[in-house]
Amino acid sequence: MPRLRKILREKIPVWRDELRELVVEHGDKAVSEVKIQQVLGGLRGVKGLICNTSLVEPDKGLIVRGIPILELTDRIPEEIFFLLMTGELPDEAALAKLQEEYNERAEVPAYVWNVLESMPKNSHPMAMLNLAILSMQRESRFKIAYDSGVKKPNYWESTLEDALILLSRLPEIAAGIYRLRFDKGPRIPRNPRLDWGGNFAHMLGLSENDSVFADMMRLYLVLHCDHEGGNVSAFTCHVVNSALSDLYYSVSAGLSGLAGPLHGLANQECLKFVLWILDRFSGVPDDEQIREECFETLQSGRVIPGYGHAVLRVTDPRFTALCEFGMKHFKEDEVLQLVNRLFQIVPDVLKEHGKAKNPWPNVDAGSGALLYHYGMSEFEYYTVLFAVSRTMGMCAQAVISRAMMEPITRPKSVETGWLKAQVSDK
Repeated sequence: MPRLRKILREKIPVWRDELRELVVEHGDKAVSEVKIQQVLGGLRGVKGLICNTSLVEPDKGLIVRGIPILELTDRIPEEIFFLLMTGELPDEAALAKLQEEYNERAEVPAYVWNVLESMPKNSHPMAMLNLAILSMQRESRFKIAYDSGVKKPNYWESTLEDALILLSRLPEIAAGIYRLRFDKGPRIPRNPRLDWGGNFAHMLGLSENDSVFADMMRLYLVLHCDHEGGNVSAFTCHVVNSALSDLYYSVSAGLSGLAGPLHGLANQECLKFVLWILDRFSGVPDDEQIREECFETLQSGRVIPGYGHAVLRVTDPRFTALCEFGMKHFKEDEVLQLVNRLFQIVPDVLKEHGKAKNPWPNVDAGSGALLYHYGMSEFEYYTVLFAVSRTMGMCAQAVISRAMMEPITRPKSVETGWLKAQVSDK
């Protein structure tokens, strides 16, 4: 039996007992007070979800299964998926087995390419990715198992199989979309000897035989793997999956949320801002020019993209990891230089302007600079890279949710008049 399934079969009964005891012994205790400003403000800060795959601490950043993300930057995505699923990093044998399972499932059906090639030439890459995923729904192992009458405690097994199939195919689909949508030539065949992230870099065809590019792609995929359960993509996937929609439906729904400019689309907006400044000053401006430009941007009612975060109150460690990688390998790059200068200047500008509770950069402030360095100037595609990575977290959360036999997500809504009455009564 593969190590991944063996660990899950050992741990799932323990996890179930833990939740059952909490409900029996403390089920009537409150965990969060909800204020009207939170109800009207996107439920920001309301504690109402369980997510054990990762946690975002305001003063620490992303923590994956108890391990700060900066301690995982030398790992590869397969190790991260194993960690998300089990709470353990795989040993050499378990990693090799997971990679073998990916290879066994990785062939993309011909009908997927037929669907993609039939789409309008100017289709958005994220729409193409979503349609490719939905086109494979007919193969869902969960749907087959559910229709055959499998018992609820075993839903997680077929959900895991869907996750392995989807993840194994995703790099080739995403790379194929890049080459098709932006006229990069024929698709590059998958190399079964390469790891998941290395294969993705290989199939993109941006910098063949460049081991640094492959390392950068592995790092990018690790850093974006998960971000607890309340972000738009993770929560949307969770809600849809809670209705027992299979992973193809659920992940597609989550990625539709990721495509929004307030979520996964943000990295391209950050890079546009950096390139605009470089163009305006014909290179990296001096510090005073950067300060003036930032103040002018804020005074005009615009924001400085990439700064501030819904949860974080420190510099996003993922931004730190990406910048350190870039400065190590191509510190002469003007885009990266400006990203670093903005990091030194923008927080003080935001504090002085009084515009941000958190004036520090998030991951989007730096991720686009590394992609642009390698010639990926097609901004529309950036969110697809984010999607390939974040699918690991969505899949892991879904498998665990089914293992925990979680019910359908259905919070109660109220009318505005009800809120007004609550205030009046008090």
